[in-house]
Amino acid sequence: MTTPPSEDPSSLHSMDPLNAAKRYLPWVVATALFMEQLDSTIVNTGIPAMSASLGVSPLSLKAVVTSYILALAVSIPVSGWLAERFGSKQVFMSAVALFTLSSLLCGLAPSAPFLVAARIPQGIAAAMMMPVGRMALLHTFDKSELLKAMNFVIIPALLGPLLGPTVGGLIVHWLSWRDMFFVNLPVGVLLLFFAQKHMPNFQSKEPRPLDVKGLLLFGSGVGILSWLLEIFGEHGLSNAQALVWLVISLSLIGAYGVHALRVPYPLLNLALFKIRTFRVSVLGGFVTRLGVGGMPFLLPLLFQVGLGMPVWQSGLLMMPAALAAMGMKLLSQPMLKRWGYRSVLMVNTLMVAVTIASYSWVMPGSPLILIVMLGMMMGLFNSLQFSSMNSMAYADVPEDESAMASTMASTLQQMSMSFGLACGSLVTGYFLGDVPQTNGVAVTRAIHHAFWALAALTALSSLSFWRLRPWDGSSVSGGPDEREADKASEHSSA
Repeated sequence: MTTPPSEDPSSLHSMDPLNAAKRYLPWVVATALFMEQLDSTIVNTGIPAMSASLGVSPLSLKAVVTSYILALAVSIPVSGWLAERFGSKQVFMSAVALFTLSSLLCGLAPSAPFLVAARIPQGIAAAMMMPVGRMALLHTFDKSELLKAMNFVIIPALLGPLLGPTVGGLIVHWLSWRDMFFVNLPVGVLLLFFAQKHMPNFQSKEPRPLDVKGLLLFGSGVGILSWLLEIFGEHGLSNAQALVWLVISLSLIGAYGVHALRVPYPLLNLALFKIRTFRVSVLGGFVTRLGVGGMPFLLPLLFQVGLGMPVWQSGLLMMPAALAAMGMKLLSQPMLKRWGYRSVLMVNTLMVAVTIASYSWVMPGSPLILIVMLGMMMGLFNSLQFSSMNSMAYADVPEDESAMASTMASTLQQMSMSFGLACGSLVTGYFLGDVPQTNGVAVTRAIHHAFWALAALTALSSLSFWRLRPWDGSSVSGGPDEREADKASEHSSA
């Protein structure tokens, strides 16, 4: 960004709010994302304590998790319209306030139905925070600065699922399951304070009308599919019933696709998929996240059930991945500038797959250094993968479509991570069969098979990145553009 002339004090003063936003906005968005991601996994370790406190069976409390995920998946698509209609600052702060209030209600819940009901507005609020925060980043930062900002914001997305089980286990062990929700209160209050000061307010002068029919079709289709994947395999749902629900959900999503091509202002503008970088990043990344999304579920299961580790030790073994992910943010921008998105994503996706498959070497008696090294590899490669996919998605998106692009990317990312978690569970259950889940040897063997299945899926997703061109994403990475790449190619041929 060009510095205003020094002889024009008023011009210099007018740039101060933008400079302040660039300095603090990534912190605001990163904190919101961390709170959202942490809350999606922290509850899992507290289910037994919740069931004992509320006097219900642990299985019946699965709705505490699914209600949050369903509300999140269904509500994300409308976040872009709300930001255009009411302004990014107002929507973001309202979402943070609702999330904080819902957390308080969850912690005070006197019964299981009350807890499930309180998780629904919490999921709705979480669905508003990240797309709107990402949209504010797109409006605030030039494309040449976007990669650095995204590198900072993506770290909480990696830390949340890794730290969730650890933090939840420690809170339940030392305090109460209710404190898992109360921990959001001071964070939410601080986030509101900083958002009030540093969240810019972007608002469309002519907001598009809300596609109500599209919202009903897409929301119900995705909601049913998310619910089906979460409860698939439970005794209360036969295979025939599951198949019927699957057909219904896919039919609704397909009907939305037809509807979106016929209306001038669709809920999700499928025309954006004509942009190659956006299409490859979002759709190729969807498949990649299916493989990666199962790891936060499988690794604690491997460590605790397969290897017999206590909860706290299992949680600590997730820390090397988090530390390595933070370190990679210093290296990703130079790597993308030097080699470009195409080369980095093709190679790194395969490295992610190799790392997932390598976890099949971990078994009782494996040296601790092996687990630590694999965790560091996973953190490094995942961090580079997510930073690359997330930043490249907006490289060629017009500014007036940034809100829609952010909504679509957030929707598909949340869906893919949720589906990946369900995929890891389903694959493990398939290989485990009817063997009791307390059988550590059988569980370890089943998880090893699941690692290979998820690794194969991740490796296949690398093929999608072959469709990129060497200069794609150069406006974000700072690498050579199309003309410079063509000159280099001609020079090498000569």
